[in-house]
Amino acid sequence: MTVTHHSTTPTAMEFANLRDHHGVLLGRPLTLAGAGARGSGYAQLATEGDIPVTITALADPRAGRRDRLAARYGVPATHCFDDWRTMAAGPRVADAVITAVQDAEHLEAAEAFAARGYDILLEKPMATSVEEVDRIAAAAEDAQVSLTVCHVLGYAPYTVRLKRLIESGRIGDIVSVQHLEPIGYWHYAHSYVRGNWRREATSSFMLLTKCCHDIDWIGHIVGRPVRAVSSFGALTHFRPENAPEDAGERCVSCAVEPGCAYSARKLYQIGLREGGVRRYFTRIVADELTEEAVEQALAEGPYGRCVYRSDNDVMDHQVVNLQYEGGVTASFSVTAFTPQENRHTKIFGTRGQITGDGRQIEIYDFTTDERTVIDTDDGGASAAEGHGGGDVGLVAAFVRSHHEGRPEFLLTGVREGRDSHRVVFAAEWSRRTGQLVQL
Repeated sequence: MTVTHHSTTPTAMEFANLRDHHGVLLGRPLTLAGAGARGSGYAQLATEGDIPVTITALADPRAGRRDRLAARYGVPATHCFDDWRTMAAGPRVADAVITAVQDAEHLEAAEAFAARGYDILLEKPMATSVEEVDRIAAAAEDAQVSLTVCHVLGYAPYTVRLKRLIESGRIGDIVSVQHLEPIGYWHYAHSYVRGNWRREATSSFMLLTKCCHDIDWIGHIVGRPVRAVSSFGALTHFRPENAPEDAGERCVSCAVEPGCAYSARKLYQIGLREGGVRRYFTRIVADELTEEAVEQALAEGPYGRCVYRSDNDVMDHQVVNLQYEGGVTASFSVTAFTPQENRHTKIFGTRGQITGDGRQIEIYDFTTDERTVIDTDDGGASAAEGHGGGDVGLVAAFVRSHHEGRPEFLLTGVREGRDSHRVVFAAEWSRRTGQLVQL
């Protein structure tokens, strides 16, 4: 991966030495395109890291969110935009940009920022079609900028430890892998029935929007290219015909709401009262963390709709079977119908087995019949909890890589991202056609 900047814009060294009028070092400059939960979270991690970082410009269509972040990071009004396109077209005031706009805009944004010479941290998925993924990869390579995909799982301390154990030969050669992504019943209802990722036409299919980094993670663990893919899945439960008798259009006016597992009132009011992971989702629903704001949002916005009467069409469960070069196999399952919990993985080797859950790693040795448990203890593995340290690891690697000119810190570059996304698109094609896909 080569990082080169155009001579018509400030150099990395000039950016790295930005100072205020008192001569105080401000830190490496970074711009933010899209200040939703993921974009603002990455910005916060960047500014709180060991290497000083300054947010020099930001773009988001929501004035309130934009103004709050501008005040937090001291971004001048002249560098705040309601459209990332305006920011991309203006003077380049940093070497790098966090790009966390809506999935359907990733191609346009990546091409625009690459053309301007920005190194790009791009939220997953890269794009919503394989053709767009290829175009993004070509744009970054043609502009000679780096593009890092936010496949955060590979940067988690749990994964780093797991990968080292496998490479050390602790369980011999990998023969097969089982991996489960338990979305969680209320997380699924929030994001994929009521939320931004509920429809393919406005986002994309669920395997891409939710699980592209799981497919990437399995490939990272196995360490070989995929040769064949098959997949099955459906939208089984969240359909009009499964609505309870007397169910209303919205939870706030529904006779059966108190006994419904997917009650929006239950989810978002718990988040309001108790905080934690569910408050993360409540913040997305309402601009203010008050009962009045939440109740209004549920009465008027998409997050208050009955899960059986929404306009969702993405899968609520899917399985993917993978065959890697050399004959290694993997099975991946994703489902809405679980508690909110960590991913579960079993890795079967010729000399032992590894069982992991995003935090603990249990090694079973066939020679000694002994079990060894390693607790990486890096927090919860959900997005709200930072993916078990993966979010911190990703942003730290991105900042350090560009600060020190060390591209080897970036595990999920443009080529790796392109290749794993192609596997995801192949799996979805298999699901739709019922055919095995050879890669």
